[in-house]
Amino acid sequence: MSFFKKIFSSEKKETLDKGLEKSKTTFFSKLTKAVAGKSKVDDEVLDNLEEILVSSDVGVNTTLKIITRIEKRVSEDKFLGTDELNQILREEIAGLLSETNSGEATEFIIPINTKKPYVLMVVGVNGVGKTTTIGKLAYQFKKQGYKVVLGAADTFRAAAIDQLQVWADRVGVPLIKQNMGSDPASVAFDTLQSAVAQNADIVIIDTAGRLHNKINLMNELTKVKRVMQKVVGDAPHDVLLVLDGSTGQNAFEQAKQFTVATEVTSLAVTKLDGTAKGGVVIGISDQFKIPVKYIGVGEGIEDLQVFNKYEFVDSFFK
Repeated sequence: MSFFKKIFSSEKKETLDKGLEKSKTTFFSKLTKAVAGKSKVDDEVLDNLEEILVSSDVGVNTTLKIITRIEKRVSEDKFLGTDELNQILREEIAGLLSETNSGEATEFIIPINTKKPYVLMVVGVNGVGKTTTIGKLAYQFKKQGYKVVLGAADTFRAAAIDQLQVWADRVGVPLIKQNMGSDPASVAFDTLQSAVAQNADIVIIDTAGRLHNKINLMNELTKVKRVMQKVVGDAPHDVLLVLDGSTGQNAFEQAKQFTVATEVTSLAVTKLDGTAKGGVVIGISDQFKIPVKYIGVGEGIEDLQVFNKYEFVDSFFK
């Protein structure tokens, strides 16, 4: 497919290649063993491939879709060689990602006709890198020339407020906060009022990451949304769910829980550099039909990247 001939921005692509190294190495070492001694793609190769994809945290349902697509191509070309399997996988996985992730973005752009401020509400359980993701997003948005305001509406943990303050200071953006235990909706309301007064471009609202009681979480997030809409009528414009890619199948479960609790409109998958479970990006995007907007491929402030499906597949199969 022609899009694999695209020339990617070298520095960003090198970081992505490095970040997916563990996933790629593990996947291809298994794939090499699966096709050893085979000259063409047969049932045994497909069975082995299915096992490899599932063990790479692509997920059972998504794996079956990929296998079905490859089986169709095998039936159309009876002598499909194992040396072509790599390219076929690239094409089919890119095709699968294309069904949910439409763009080739390299940076975030506020959608046309969105009245300022653009409100981004961030959800996710504690420990997935939610606050760090918010900090890195604030840095990137500010670097692009946007005026950013943060809101510390995760009032359940003092550490969450303190950590967000560290990021706000580091990036040089204002943080609206209250004491631990305050009403999260009240913090969100204050944040949007402040952002409107400052003529800010983007507001990022952090929220609590408790899943022990989905009803409470659902009620809390619903209230936060409702109160924000008193200030900005169509807020939030995006509900970003942050998932820890290194947890593999647990990330699927978190996505399931949060999509029940609230309407999630985009995903950020973090910590892909420290894991061999990069396939989770493919599975989650496919299963939940929610676009992956960002991926974390390193600890550096620049290492949260806008997800580009072509770059991702190219790095995974390079």
